[in-house]
Amino acid sequence: MNSSTPPRPKFSAIEITTLAMMGALIFAVKLALSGIPNIQLNAPLIILTTVFFGWKALCSVAIYVLLEGLFFGFHVYWVSYVFIWPLLVVLAMFLRRLDLFQGEKAALPWAVAAAFWGLLFGPLMYIPWFCIMGGWEGYFAMWIAGIPFDLTHAAGNFVFTLVLYWPLYKVLAALTGRKT
Repeated sequence: MNSSTPPRPKFSAIEITTLAMMGALIFAVKLALSGIPNIQLNAPLIILTTVFFGWKALCSVAIYVLLEGLFFGFHVYWVSYVFIWPLLVVLAMFLRRLDLFQGEKAALPWAVAAAFWGLLFGPLMYIPWFCIMGGWEGYFAMWIAGIPFDLTHAAGNFVFTLVLYWPLYKVLAALTGRKT
């Protein structure tokens, strides 16, 4: 390795196992909740994975997105998932550095962030449709038609993150040996 090559992140066995488990868990929980439109735990689980593992959370996201494609097919929506879920990791990486998003009382700020993400999801989801379905008109038609689903998504993200953030934080802390 020469001096211009950046160092590779090192993964412990616990990190590899936990990141793989989180990717599979995100997919399994989505399947379990699939009967309820736009209610899912993707955002809270990805946020928590990022809080604990930083950029390594992208491994869990990659596993989740790959499972989505393998199970449901590599359709246009899947192209959106390739950039949407890693973008949530980027957002969480920025927010986790702020004092407001640390400690026991972080559930409410993370719930607000997850709700905001639920509102952004629709406009981001339809970016590939811009190229396929008639430019701006097709994009805005899809987005406007999806606003009720975005509102449901935001509400579900808010409630699930608010209620489950701290209990899931404790589980991940126990798995990784981090003190709460």
